[in-house]
Amino acid sequence: MIQYYFLVASQDFLLSQEPIEEILRERIKHYKELKKNIDFGVTTNLSFLNDPDLKYIKKQLLKPSAAIISLNPQFINWLKLRICYAIKGSFSSTSMQIQNSIASFDNVNVP
Repeated sequence: MIQYYFLVASQDFLLSQEPIEEILRERIKHYKELKKNIDFGVTTNLSFLNDPDLKYIKKQLLKPSAAIISLNPQFINWLKLRICYAIKGSFSSTSMQIQNSIASFDNVNVP
């Protein structure tokens, strides 16, 4: 089982109103400097919220929504402190389908 941590909010808020692109670019640059693998991504595929334990989160969302998913709980906690109008949560999955639905940042050019 893989434990994932996420922060979810409306797409408009998360991707337009918040400087999330800048935040993630800074994080990617930091990871590259440390030669650390990128362990997070952004997705609009919120099928993981169909889990019975997470349906209460799904009911709170304005549609359409987006999520930042990570393997690092401290990163999600840090993001939650910067982005207050988002919902934080976690889930376990044995499926690699989650990883395939997350946008990859491996090819992002960071100055």
